[in-house]
Amino acid sequence: MELAHLTIHEVHGKLSRREISARELTESALARIAAVEERVHAFITLDREGALAQAAAADRLLAAGETNPLCGIPLAIKDVLCTRGLRTTCGSKILENFLPPYDAAVIEKLKAAGAVILGKASMDEFAMGSSNENCAYGAPHNPWQLDAVCGGSSGGSAAAVAADECIAALGSDTGGSIRQPASHCGVVGIKPTYGRVSRYGLLAYASSLDQIGPLTKDVRDAALMLNAISGHDQRDSTSVNVPVPDYSAALVEGLAGLKVGIPREYFGAGLDPEVAGAVRGTIRLLAEAGAEIVEVSLPHTEYGVAAYYIIAPAEASSNLARYDGVRFGYRDLAAETLHDMYRQSRSQGFGPEVKRRIIIGTYALSSGYYDAYYKKASQVRTLIVEDFTKALAQCDALISPVAPTPAWRLGEKTADPLSMYLSDALTIPTNLAGLPGISVPCGLSSAGLPIGVQLQAAPFAEEKLLRLAFNLEQRLGLVGRKPALA
Repeated sequence: MELAHLTIHEVHGKLSRREISARELTESALARIAAVEERVHAFITLDREGALAQAAAADRLLAAGETNPLCGIPLAIKDVLCTRGLRTTCGSKILENFLPPYDAAVIEKLKAAGAVILGKASMDEFAMGSSNENCAYGAPHNPWQLDAVCGGSSGGSAAAVAADECIAALGSDTGGSIRQPASHCGVVGIKPTYGRVSRYGLLAYASSLDQIGPLTKDVRDAALMLNAISGHDQRDSTSVNVPVPDYSAALVEGLAGLKVGIPREYFGAGLDPEVAGAVRGTIRLLAEAGAEIVEVSLPHTEYGVAAYYIIAPAEASSNLARYDGVRFGYRDLAAETLHDMYRQSRSQGFGPEVKRRIIIGTYALSSGYYDAYYKKASQVRTLIVEDFTKALAQCDALISPVAPTPAWRLGEKTADPLSMYLSDALTIPTNLAGLPGISVPCGLSSAGLPIGVQLQAAPFAEEKLLRLAFNLEQRLGLVGRKPALA
């Protein structure tokens, strides 16, 4: 098997024993990218020279006795995270040539660990999308079926992991943007608790919802990545100063004493029968592993999408005001007045979906409409938080589908934004409540497309999620299953 096909913990052992070098591992990943990237399109920017230089530095660290499990590991980074001196576009033409002068907090942590950054992964523009088709540089293709979407907005990160173009990746999750593409691409994706991982250096979409997390080939790797990026950061006012446990220690066999809830609202109309069947089969495996299964209710779930698509665009309207052509980013040089420069730079630099959400958000915040829309959505958000609080008082975690359907064909929903928005109906409530959630592969559809199962828990209960996910993974036996991408 090629080195790029392995997991973090597998290659860490080889690196530690000096059976392979970080340079050999990085060259294997770069060779894999050269072989399949023309079909997958997972990357916006590839940094071959920088990656090899980082691999050489990692080899020096390993020779000196470095034991960090991420030392020498080639990673893909969602193009929403600032990387000093490496182009960061956020999937948008307005930042086509932007070179950040600093690293995001998570990038600082990865570099300190000795990780190797291969490049920046494709994404929906400013993380606004459910299919990664809103990227200004073209949509990535699902490695399991090249005419299918990868999911969004971290579709490039999920595709790169699924296609073995990297060992693991980072994404961000505002309404499901890690878990949904992880489900569609057959990889593991975890959205940590809001405040668990610093957002410093993350190009903001919706600041009260965004959270950074890993996409990996198995649950053990997710724990290793989460260990590396978690922790308090004074530069992020929403970062919570709570101890970070060793997530790898949570990966123990058996679920005796754990109670798992099934939200009845997540199994209603619109759920694909194959998805429902795969998830219910997974629930039976939990029971066999010793977990107690109970039914719970999240009665305000049906209002989640509506609340999200007021709150998130409202925050985006504010956050994206900084992209005005003045200090950085695209500027229309033909504009004759300051007003024209603002209007034309933003009109030409932003794509249709971003402009749609800015308009929605600005309207929702405007005089005379704030109470009717933003205030009402915030009240619904509070009700959703209360729903989760009550449900999680009855159990340790919740289990449900990640998405109502497997991945759809590229172009199938681009003319129907509402249908696209509804594809996140089962992941959005997690973000509104600030909870941790994880997607784990649990099967394939009859068309050969991956299906994921979602686990959610109380704030800062990632250990419970990882324990549940690890036990499911062991019983499902799907680790190492690869798409038929020659």
